[in-house]
Amino acid sequence: MEQKIEFKPDLIKRYDKAGPRYTSYPTANLFHDEFTSDDYLAAVKRSNNELEPKPLSLYFHIPFCDTVCFYCACNKIVTKMRDRATPYLEHLYREIEMQGELYARSRPVDQLHWGGGTPTFLNQDQMRSLMEKTGQHFTLMDNDQGEYSIEIDPREIDPEGVHFLREIGFNRMSLGIQDFDPKVQKAVNRIQSEEITFAAIDAAREAKFKSVSVDLIYGLPFQSVDSFLVTLEKTMQARPDRFSVFNYAHLPTLFMPQRRINEEDLPSAAEKLEILQSVIHYLTEQGYVYVGMDHFARPDDELVIAQDKGLLYRNFQGYSTHADCDMVAMGVTAISQVNDIYSQNVRDEESYYKMIDDGKLPLMRGLRLTADDMLRRELITQLICNFKLDINQFMTTQGIDFGQYFEDEIEQLKIMQDDGLLKIDRDAITILPPGRLLIRNICMTFDAHLKDNQKNRFSKVI
Repeated sequence: MEQKIEFKPDLIKRYDKAGPRYTSYPTANLFHDEFTSDDYLAAVKRSNNELEPKPLSLYFHIPFCDTVCFYCACNKIVTKMRDRATPYLEHLYREIEMQGELYARSRPVDQLHWGGGTPTFLNQDQMRSLMEKTGQHFTLMDNDQGEYSIEIDPREIDPEGVHFLREIGFNRMSLGIQDFDPKVQKAVNRIQSEEITFAAIDAAREAKFKSVSVDLIYGLPFQSVDSFLVTLEKTMQARPDRFSVFNYAHLPTLFMPQRRINEEDLPSAAEKLEILQSVIHYLTEQGYVYVGMDHFARPDDELVIAQDKGLLYRNFQGYSTHADCDMVAMGVTAISQVNDIYSQNVRDEESYYKMIDDGKLPLMRGLRLTADDMLRRELITQLICNFKLDINQFMTTQGIDFGQYFEDEIEQLKIMQDDGLLKIDRDAITILPPGRLLIRNICMTFDAHLKDNQKNRFSKVI
């Protein structure tokens, strides 16, 4: 695939409205509490009874953070009391046991991810025990071919600890930087030196991690085009495999820590666009490929290769090369995707502990997808991952007349076609370079639930 991106400020300003990020379709705010554990168990049964049951993807949510980053919108527990992790892990182990009983051991774990919070809040004994407990109840791969990743905070781990993570089975790592500017770091309460950051990346290279990804955020207080380019240039010294460059969405009414950020210190919308443009220019000049949705990767990275082959996938953990998995997520607020359902665990420790103690799966809400939901999910996934939809192939696999089924959507796309965002004909929808930054807008055209979502707050697409 020709992987290019074109920045057109006028188009971006015109299309820059709020919309879903499509880590799922339908989006998580449509999950409902009428969904029960019986619905989940029925989905697991359907999954196990498939002619060729899918491999598994496991996600563990470790919610603890030592300090709060003011920009953060994640579900987290901010505490300096390390012993709070002990009862949490005890209950997580029991959830692992309950979930492990439901799935055939013949189903290998192709993908494993620890997120948070801060997974490296745990000490080494706890991390080893969690990995061992997982292996007792699920079939972990022992040939290093799985995609086993962990989010780390460089302030919470030293080089020896990075080598330890490789030893217990992780082969991919992501770490937050956000910005190296001391003034920005102070404003968002994340003080992190270049020294400890690069020490973690160097250790990952020494330990032969297959991929190292770094997170940056633009739109934070006191940032400018020049200051953000300094952070990019410093980060580039380590030549990470992937960059995730996120737009900061200031929603203080929804996320309490953001109320500690002074709105008058934020860059203007125009300056944010200039920062984004400079990021795109810099990273592409350095040889990185725009994968999509804030993500850039080296040309030899497995995400780029998968995208080139039309095999890229997207879920709650972001982009992945393992599309054909059922995702079993454990811990507070974790979201599973099994067969034709989504399910989400309860959000707080107390409820989580009580349900586990009562021998119940700690589900809070979920959703069973309709046939139309499944069809649209596949279409949106193909567009957002591969920037193209083969209409003939889609009609064959889905058993529909595309022109008839999506008559209204095709009319809406013609406007975007006139604006140069895409090309649509009888055979394909192809996203053109100016449309790749606006892929969320294009996908929103096919979102049958978007009207139901109007009362909900999404971030701006840019």
